Amino acid sequence: MMAMLRERKGYREKIMRALYQAAEDNRLLGVDGAKLRDDLGIPAPDLAAACSYLAGEGWVVVDWGRDNTPEMITLTHRGIRRMETDEESAASPEGRTTP
Repeated sequence: MMAMLRERKGYREKIMRALYQAAEDNRLLGVDGAKLRDDLGIPAPDLAAACSYLAGEGWVVVDWGRDNTPEMITLTHRGIRRMETDEESAASPEGRTTP
């Protein structure tokens, strides 16, 4: 059974945070899909659905394997900018980014 909307949004955020942390070391480095699934505890169908959504938004690039399984997931420049904007918003005292 697929996750509920709240769970799906949570999975997408977990994936983005994990990819962003990995990108701090090497922006060209992707993350192994099976490792990400195991590290984050996301069921395989939900990981595939989340990666498909994130790729559709242009935030990640996914190398798909057999059975629509994400083998390698890489944060795009657009995805990095999104995470930086989120980080700046969280750091701002008013919760907004500064110009």
